[in-house]
Amino acid sequence: MPVPFTAALPALLLLPALGGPGTVVEADFAPASAFVPPAAISHAPDVVPYGAHVRVTEARSGAGTAVTVELTGVAPATELAAHVHTARCGADPAASGPHYQDAVDPVQPSTDPAYANDRNELRLALRTDAHGDAAARAAVPWRFRPDGARSLVLHTVHAEGARAAGARVACVNVDF
Repeated sequence: MPVPFTAALPALLLLPALGGPGTVVEADFAPASAFVPPAAISHAPDVVPYGAHVRVTEARSGAGTAVTVELTGVAPATELAAHVHTARCGADPAASGPHYQDAVDPVQPSTDPAYANDRNELRLALRTDAHGDAAARAAVPWRFRPDGARSLVLHTVHAEGARAAGARVACVNVDF
């Protein structure tokens, strides 16, 4: 016998408290000037060509968060760093604001290693294969504050390591 919708409602109300899958955003990169504002913007089409594809998945469990990024069609053999940022993407690469930090550095841009580190920021390192495909996953033992994390930005990589952010080459709007 089917369960009436009203009887199932209490169970549905419990789902957010259990964690659940979080957020999934899947989009093709486009120019910021596209007629319909894109979910994924390429600021450097030589690195992230228009039409390249991204999938960002956020998974929540307990007090922690994991983010997976999957790219296809990006420049081959390219190292990228990905970080969660505080604002939404825009035509200006800086529109996405600073890196999201669990404990916010009072001095921005944040360069203090007490704040700008793998424990306080969600950071991913990606290296595309010969086809321009890459995937990475990172997890942190905390959750994003509501309306505090609004995008994922792909950066070039500084010479000192895959987790050091360089120029912003692409941005994906994700309401974490």
